[in-house]
Amino acid sequence: MTRQRNLKSAYEPEAPVYEQDLVAWAFANARLLREGRFDSLDVENIAEELEDMGRSEKRALASHLRVLLLHLLKWQEQPARRSPSWRRSIRNARQEIEEIVAESPSLAQRLPEMIEQAYPKALESAIDETGLPSSNFPPRCPYRQDELLNSTFWP
Repeated sequence: MTRQRNLKSAYEPEAPVYEQDLVAWAFANARLLREGRFDSLDVENIAEELEDMGRSEKRALASHLRVLLLHLLKWQEQPARRSPSWRRSIRNARQEIEEIVAESPSLAQRLPEMIEQAYPKALESAIDETGLPSSNFPPRCPYRQDELLNSTFWP
């Protein structure tokens, strides 16, 4: 049986093919890394996956920033319609942003740029969702970064 297992493993590739089974490929490459079998690694696809992980975190942060900005704009411009769900959305977005930045501190330095990029999309959504004219909203983000992330800030 041992001989049969050895023969079988001798003919199997070091890792499953990336395009055929991502999970099996990932675990196999992790095993190869731990075993120090660097020549057997699928380096190109590992590099691609690592870059995708970084982009994914950045996209998640941008999404939470848009949600936060949208709900703060609605909160500010429609005080009579404030609801517990808006408050929850604002709190959740702040918590998610805080967690992402804590896990990926390099994203903290990108926050000013990301806020600037997220604001026009949040503004467009706020106009659509509230039905208010665009002139009711500031053309540029009216909130400072420290205000956005401060759990006691409510415009």
